[in-house]
Formats: sequence, structure tokens, C-alpha cells
Amino acid sequence: MRRMRRGGIVRVAATTAVVAGTAGAVSHHQQQKYAGQQAAADQQAQTEQLAQQQAYQQQQLDAMQQQQAAPPPPPAPAPAPAAAGPDLTTQLQQLAQLHTAGVLSDEEFAAAKAKLLGG
Repeated sequence: MRRMRRGGIVRVAATTAVVAGTAGAVSHHQQQKYAGQQAAADQQAQTEQLAQQQAYQQQQLDAMQQQQAAPPPPPAPAPAPAAAGPDLTTQLQQLAQLHTAGVLSDEEFAAAKAKLLGG
């Protein structure tokens, strides 16, 4: 009976060593696998972040180029004289009628006409 015990103890010890060695190897393999997956995920995240930064910078560059390429706004039109167009013509005709009717003297007509024409 002693032999069986020794053989049994040696056999159990050998089996335990094999199981423990296998578990260690599997654990090590799993750790390497997970570390590799994490590194790949980190690399992918960095790549995406870089692509987003480049897209943003390209948008900024495009906007700046559009601003530089846009023609300058046209200058504002000069303000029209106080009395222009049909109103000026009408006023001059009225002055001429007053002058012809003798209401305005030559000097008064010339002064009023100069005032209307801005000079």
C-alpha cells in the first residue's frame, strides 16, 4: 500500500504541476492578447483624433482662403445732392416762372438758382 501512496502522491504532484503550468501559460497568453487589443484600440483612437484635427484645420484654411479670394465690397454710393432729379427740375421751372412773371428780379433769380444747384 505504501507504493500506491508514493505513486499516487508523485502522480498528483505531477498533475498539479502540469495544470499549474498550463494555467500560467494560458494566463500569460490572455494578458498579451488583451494588451495587444488595448494597444490597437489606442492606436485607432489616436488615428481618429488626428483625422478630426486635420479636417478642422482644413476647414479653417478653406475659410481663410475664401475670405482672401472674395472681392472687396463695392464702395458706398455717394449721397445724392439735396435736390436732384424731377424735384430740381420742377423747382427751377417754378423759379423761371416767378422770374418771367416779374416776381423775382434777375439777382434774386440768380441767387435762388445758385442755391438750388448747390453753388
